[in-house]
Amino acid sequence: MNNANKPVYLKLRDIISESILDGKYEEGDMLPSVRVFAADQGANPLTVAKAYQGFQEEGLVTVKRGVGMFVAAGARKRLCQSQREDFIKNVWPPVERQMKRLDLTVDDLLKSDA
Repeated sequence: MNNANKPVYLKLRDIISESILDGKYEEGDMLPSVRVFAADQGANPLTVAKAYQGFQEEGLVTVKRGVGMFVAAGARKRLCQSQREDFIKNVWPPVERQMKRLDLTVDDLLKSDA
């Protein structure tokens, strides 16, 4: 799905996922509150809550009532596996087709200065 057509809550999920994968938030770290994250992203707090709820349902975050949401143990590993599968299934096929059209090899890409 084109990012421009993606629902806002999924875009917010992507931001949080990338932050976990990039190490900004590690296992056990507290995520920003719904209100803080909403303000940072210019989003509606209910939309942020929906994004966070999905992470909670998937076991990627844990909630400590009255304290906040925390990155669950193994969250980075599960996110990484999920994104690898998505990359192989959805991102790689059109890249591979374009490489074939352009007669590019992986070695060409690795040698590239871009």
